[in-house]
Amino acid sequence: MTVKGRPEVLWPLFGGLTALDGIGPKTEAALAQAGIEKPRDILFTLPQSGIDRQHRASIREVVAPAVATVAVTVGLHQPNTAKGRPYRITVEDAETSFQLVFFHARGDYLKKVLPTGQRRIVSGKVEIFDGIAQMVHPDHILPEDEAGDIPAFEPVYPLHGGVSQKLMWRATRGALALAPDLPEWIDPALKAREGWPDWRLALAEAHAPEASVDLSANDPSRQRLAYDELMAHQLTLALARATARRGKGRVTEGDGRLRTRVLAALPYAPTGAQSRAVAEIVADLASPMRMNRLLQGDVGSGKTLVALLALLAAVEAGGQGVMMAPTEILARQHLEGLHPLAESAGVVLEILTGRDKGNERAAKLNALARGDIQILVGTHAVFQKDVVFHDLRLAIVDEQHRFGVAQRMELGAKGLAADVLVMTATPIPRSLSLVQYGDMDVSTLDEKPPGRSPVKTALVAVNRMDEVVNHLRRAVAEGRQAYWVCPLVEESEVSDMTAAEERFKRLRAVLGEGVVGLVHGQLPPSEKDAAMARFASGETKVLVATTVIEVGVNVPNASIMVIERAESFGLAQLHQLRGRVGRGAEQSTCLMLYQAPLSETGRRRLEILRETEDGFRIAEEDLAMRGAGDVIGTAQSGLPRFRIADLERKAGLMALAQTDARNLLADDPELNSPRGQAARLLLWLMEQDRAIRLISVG
Repeated sequence: MTVKGRPEVLWPLFGGLTALDGIGPKTEAALAQAGIEKPRDILFTLPQSGIDRQHRASIREVVAPAVATVAVTVGLHQPNTAKGRPYRITVEDAETSFQLVFFHARGDYLKKVLPTGQRRIVSGKVEIFDGIAQMVHPDHILPEDEAGDIPAFEPVYPLHGGVSQKLMWRATRGALALAPDLPEWIDPALKAREGWPDWRLALAEAHAPEASVDLSANDPSRQRLAYDELMAHQLTLALARATARRGKGRVTEGDGRLRTRVLAALPYAPTGAQSRAVAEIVADLASPMRMNRLLQGDVGSGKTLVALLALLAAVEAGGQGVMMAPTEILARQHLEGLHPLAESAGVVLEILTGRDKGNERAAKLNALARGDIQILVGTHAVFQKDVVFHDLRLAIVDEQHRFGVAQRMELGAKGLAADVLVMTATPIPRSLSLVQYGDMDVSTLDEKPPGRSPVKTALVAVNRMDEVVNHLRRAVAEGRQAYWVCPLVEESEVSDMTAAEERFKRLRAVLGEGVVGLVHGQLPPSEKDAAMARFASGETKVLVATTVIEVGVNVPNASIMVIERAESFGLAQLHQLRGRVGRGAEQSTCLMLYQAPLSETGRRRLEILRETEDGFRIAEEDLAMRGAGDVIGTAQSGLPRFRIADLERKAGLMALAQTDARNLLADDPELNSPRGQAARLLLWLMEQDRAIRLISVG
């Protein structure tokens, strides 16, 4: 957005970096490479460590190697006559003498800076070399009357492209001088309870730590600045949520007759979590506001049943429902899972994918427009222009961790007042779900339906491959089925496809023709589906695959999962893969083959999987080990890049920011109160332009 909209009080923070002391065009270009483009970015680049530079009487007060800051009397200069020899200057503090050492030094310069017989303050790292104490290239050399220029605890900044600490120090002081006093946007009671300073003071303190403890993420100044980032982000999501809810929803109230039929046809009762989620969704459908809900469940927690009951509520009210999956395989699987249940309720269910062509497609589209098809299952093909519903009430989007806030808004913007339910089988750590789905209400399935046996997980070294293949041969002879997942291969060596084909040939040689199937990402969709279908029907007993089977594939008879080179997969991925077995009554096993020796994190990952099947615990561990960007792939996640807030450790702060943001908007939807106006400043400061557009800046 243009500066025209940005409040004048913030203009200095959004100017060029060359306005700051010591920054010329070259340094400006170097910092821009690191994403530091304006004084505001310098302010939010906090020191990462610090150096104790408090004045001491003598270097004897520190244990070398260590930094010391002492007043000295300058003694003799010993210039470097031989090539490659350093220039040495003997100096004396209150208790002892030592040497200052310079390589490639200019003698005339050193005589000027350190004249013999004069007093100077020197600060640098003291080391012992051949029994002699020395300080190589001191960081600071100053006359005694300028001793105050060296901070007792000097902040150390992350450096980029040849920019020195001295330069960063000067630049941050310059940026601090530009920081205006801003009105308070944090709830006063919260600020008092947490003991947080005002914004400008928090910045000044964060850039002037007095000891190591001030660098901790729990320091009140740092915590306050982290909270500001999270608050701005949650305000943006809360505004998006409020905008979505302002969009006129439709009241969809079913009478429960179809749901009762389906529940009566089930061989078991739904879990408490399933019943609770259905109740939350049905209440959203019945409200005049647009639904914007996330249904997250662990592997095998029974999301499909919840989805069907929600769709039936829409049908009971005389409307239609659609369920979208990211791939054709998954769409067909939803069809198989839903069809018998829909039939028991007497509901017409149909599938539409990119494969439907010509007359067949035209017939489906006509039936959809007339309202004869009550529930449609499909891929993104259901979004095409010519797909028209008679009365769409509910859209369910499955596995959309690849579907950011912007796309969800787009979905709503199709002009349909349909309610939207997003489903994911990837348990998301609380802090991340607040970042990614903070604009949504969340229902969680955290119980397994009855009849699911736990999966036994074993770690096996790759050199025992022959034993694993023999185990597999016996299992196949007993009529059991198995997945064999091939490793992710570095592109430089061979492709994933080659690895899968090699494994397929070797297993076929041992187990026999027609027993082993193969699927990988390069296969045409029709061949992929055919291979899956042969495995699902039990025609093939072992399916060799790359990770195309990660999400949602359902073959209850498959009870063995072999994951080759398990250490090359992420935790969440391994958990998803393991979830493909243990779907029937049979005891299932998951064998994770690893290449020894394992790295420390590789071992930890595999051990966590052996210890627990709780996807939410696994997700939290994954986040702690890998960091937020990697867990959902920052490139496609639309994850904000926070400069100060650390998502891995700030879930509680994020939840606080969400509550605060939602409460503020509930009291002041237009952000016109004094605190609302301050919150607008925060949005400008944090470059949340999308949010600013949502409140149509006044």
